[in-house]
Amino acid sequence: MISTIDLRGTSPTPRELRQLVPRAQVDVASATAQATRLVEDVREHGESALKDHAETFDGVRPEQVRIAPASIAAAVGKLRPAVRAALEESIRRVRAVSVAAMPIRISTEVAEGAIVAHRWQPIDRVGLYVPGGKAVYPSSVVMNAVPAQVAGVGSLAIASPPQKDFGGEVHPVILAAAGLLGIEEVYAMGGPGAIGAFAYGVPELELEPVDLITGPGNVWVAAAKRLVRGVVGIDAEAGPTEILIIADESADAVLVAADLVSQAEHDELAAA
Repeated sequence: MISTIDLRGTSPTPRELRQLVPRAQVDVASATAQATRLVEDVREHGESALKDHAETFDGVRPEQVRIAPASIAAAVGKLRPAVRAALEESIRRVRAVSVAAMPIRISTEVAEGAIVAHRWQPIDRVGLYVPGGKAVYPSSVVMNAVPAQVAGVGSLAIASPPQKDFGGEVHPVILAAAGLLGIEEVYAMGGPGAIGAFAYGVPELELEPVDLITGPGNVWVAAAKRLVRGVVGIDAEAGPTEILIIADESADAVLVAADLVSQAEHDELAAA
């Protein structure tokens, strides 16, 4: 049910506004306890734990956690032309912005023989988490992988939950996005277990530990990233999505609705 708040003719204080539009309440302690158990399970039992987690949380037990390169190539070949065109255009735009945002190296001679340099060094290996529980987010592949490639990251691996509708493999559009970017290391794993696998590695899958984990996720994924941040780097502890659109009578209602829905679909705790 959508709540409508009409503030015309009023001047609410910031405190009153916060009461009118409450933020999501997250049970961090409970999420952390569960994430701890799942991360440690993967650290101790590896691939078998990942398959157990998939069976419990995704309703399917994948035959192979590591996706074969042939499956990735096949997903690219089966993309609908319109979807492929949209992905390729997204990749082009994100790459253009990433190139423009590249920091420059600075070298300053402050005294004879004394040089101070500021050098940016790409990370060797990065794990990209791509959600896939309630919706499909190829945008997460593009937004995480393209800047990493522009930066010169040497090795990229993607984790995304196995899909019951696709026989336990990663959603084909996610696979296709990876394929368009030349990424062949993709794993059908999700949740805290995937974060643990990236942090500690899974030898039987030839999954080497990463140096940094990026990508969005729910409260359990955020809790798992917090747990492993002393082992690997993380991008952020992302909270539930929030969006506020300020519009007047000139706004296109269809576009406003699309912006709201595109954020509200992320999570039951999202606020739009």
